[in-house]
Amino acid sequence: MAAAAGAEADGERRNGLDVAGVVVLGACAAWPLITAAVRGGRPEGMLLAVLAVAAGYAAGRIGATLLPVAAPCVWALAGAGLAVAVPHLTPGPQMSTPLGHAGATAAVLALSAGAACCAAWAATARALRIALRLLAAGIAVTAAVLGSPAGCVAGALVLLCSLAAARVRRRGPGLVLLALAVACVAGTTWAVARDALPDGLTASLEGRLSAHRVELWRDALGMVRRHAGLGVGPGRFGELSAASGESVLSDGRPHSAPLQLAAELGVVGALLLALAFCWVLYALWRSPRSTPVVLTAGAALTAVAAISSVGNALSFTVVSVGVGLLAGTATARPLAPGTPPRTPDARSHEDRLAR
Repeated sequence: MAAAAGAEADGERRNGLDVAGVVVLGACAAWPLITAAVRGGRPEGMLLAVLAVAAGYAAGRIGATLLPVAAPCVWALAGAGLAVAVPHLTPGPQMSTPLGHAGATAAVLALSAGAACCAAWAATARALRIALRLLAAGIAVTAAVLGSPAGCVAGALVLLCSLAAARVRRRGPGLVLLALAVACVAGTTWAVARDALPDGLTASLEGRLSAHRVELWRDALGMVRRHAGLGVGPGRFGELSAASGESVLSDGRPHSAPLQLAAELGVVGALLLALAFCWVLYALWRSPRSTPVVLTAGAALTAVAAISSVGNALSFTVVSVGVGLLAGTATARPLAPGTPPRTPDARSHEDRLAR
């Protein structure tokens, strides 16, 4: 009786979590339509991104429920293969600065490394775990071979975080640290755009990011100041940015997801992006998967969020699908008839006993 009641309560919590996710994604889809109706613009890009995340999340949940090892392994191989076959993930003109179009490649490789590590934690055979971690290491090496230092660093960090997660007792503090890391990167981007950092630090960052990218950020921040409520309209940054018009290689984006949404959709757009990320972290905290799986996925998603704060990775559908796949994988409940529901603290305790 107690087990049945616990299972029912756990099911209600998961249903409530899924409903919250639908509401958040629904708001992310509705707001661009509202701003486009008032300001003009093209909301199709935002709608496609939301649809890609939702589809990836559903596929990740289903795949990891049925095949908790094989499914994420296949996705890791597919992501790495895509990065090798299409290095820049776009046939258009390439930016010569770090984390331009190459940011999409780095994000895909980080997600692939995360999927491989999640598959490793789901495996029971020691040899298979080692092989899957070697796959994650190979993905990081592949990034270096492809000339993507960001992808190499991101893949290596995901692998190290996955290994370190074996010694983490509670998942909550780890997820909070990941959220703070993303906030620091986004805050630094905002500070650079406002020229609020010390001159030496600003010059150093501009040297790595390029002066053109910083000018794009400043144009975006100027739009936020003038149109904080509804923004300038989805997809209209390239039309109104002086820095974007001066470059023949410009793709019409500010190369920062928070600044792009704030400029085109207003402050509400940026808040919706932050809310979606917070919902993913909360879903990971409530996940029935083990703590190492949760923190591994959280590390990979954090890497993608950091890359997207200084690049345009989220403008690529393959990245949005990958984010959904990994989030769904880490929140799925593998088929195990008769297993009672477990709270996050209980799962952490069982992880320690298993080690």
